[in-house]
Amino acid sequence: MPTFVGIYIYPDVEVLDFTGPYEVFSTATRLALRDGQPPPFSTSTIAARKGLVRARAGLVVQPNYNFANHPPIDLLIIPGGVVTSELENPEVVRWIEKAAAQAGLTASVCSGAFLLAKANVLYAHKVTTHWEDIGELKTMFPLLKVVEGCRWVDTGRYVTSAGISAGIDMSLHLVERIAGRELAEATARQMDFDWRRNS
Repeated sequence: MPTFVGIYIYPDVEVLDFTGPYEVFSTATRLALRDGQPPPFSTSTIAARKGLVRARAGLVVQPNYNFANHPPIDLLIIPGGVVTSELENPEVVRWIEKAAAQAGLTASVCSGAFLLAKANVLYAHKVTTHWEDIGELKTMFPLLKVVEGCRWVDTGRYVTSAGISAGIDMSLHLVERIAGRELAEATARQMDFDWRRNS
């Protein structure tokens, strides 16, 4: 069975934070199928409820699923964006906590780390986020071991990335973890992306 990648989207989510990982996992799957291999990933977006989501800068997205009807998630990805309202939404925080507990892997891009921390997913873990948000993350969640100057931090079950485009680097790293280095390198090449592997 392919790894089901569930990417949470919400109002004012940063566009590349969720579309970058989406592109990585869908491209990896397309390449595997082209080579006669089984699909390694099944990737979908998940919102709190049915209906269109207006991402940052006005991009309107139709999510594949909502909190009530999504399949079991193997890899949960929480992208960043304007997270203030999400942090104050108990329904969202509870869902992230539950989904992360059930997923084998949980990852965040950029300020998505704030949502994972708020949901007690990253309690006392080593993490990173966008350079602009490092100080605020340290202040809001002082038990976290916040790391600067890296593209992503992998602690095993939890992986966090720096800002925006770093989510692509992190997702390629996750492709390598789950489906092998050869497919990850082929995916980066297909995307014409200069994969920065420092962690």
